[in-house]
Amino acid sequence: MPMSRSERLLALIALLRTYRFPVVGSKLANQLNINLRTLYRDIQTLRDQGAPIEGEAGVGYVLKPGFVLPPLMFSAQELQALVLGLSWVTQQADPALQTGAQLAVSKILNVIPEGLLSTLNTPEFIVPAVTRPTVAHQFLPIIRQAIQLEKKLQIQYCDKTEHRTSRTIWPVVLGYFETGQMLAAWCELRQGFRSFRLDSLLLCELSTQSFPTRRSALLKQWHLQENVPDQRY
Repeated sequence: MPMSRSERLLALIALLRTYRFPVVGSKLANQLNINLRTLYRDIQTLRDQGAPIEGEAGVGYVLKPGFVLPPLMFSAQELQALVLGLSWVTQQADPALQTGAQLAVSKILNVIPEGLLSTLNTPEFIVPAVTRPTVAHQFLPIIRQAIQLEKKLQIQYCDKTEHRTSRTIWPVVLGYFETGQMLAAWCELRQGFRSFRLDSLLLCELSTQSFPTRRSALLKQWHLQENVPDQRY
């Protein structure tokens, strides 16, 4: 199914974002499956709308960094993906993130064109409600704060053998699964990365001590050790 003109302009902007140096028009046209004449016309349209595209025919084009698209320029599929993800958060996350997701959906609905409202008001998907242990939700805001500030956590943990321990950990990343939430962290007691079930936490307190290593480096080490794909954007 051919793209509409608005979708094609969005695709052109997205494509230009992937290049740091000028790319010839023929390559862009081939990637978008359009002819050169259409490409040149689309580039001029985007320039007229304020997109800082530099270059010319025969030399190549590049999009200057810092250009931000207004929210209403999301395509129908992009909006559906955003709303689907936010709907999942409203059902799966803790109350703070649920509220944030609901507000984000409201903002999106307030700025998109009328033609897309019917698509989102009658969605093709549904995210079922799931009840989560309140004790896990109780600690989630503290854990997220520790991750963002790169602060250690003091926890009391009950492992699968019902053995209770007190630990100091460096939280790296939260995982949300159908059966609950998991926290990957460097454990000072075990001197290695460990995964902790949030519903097995008995106590979780934010420490004043910072990580001795940047979280970005810890996250990279964890990805390599666990062979988990890096999903950063």
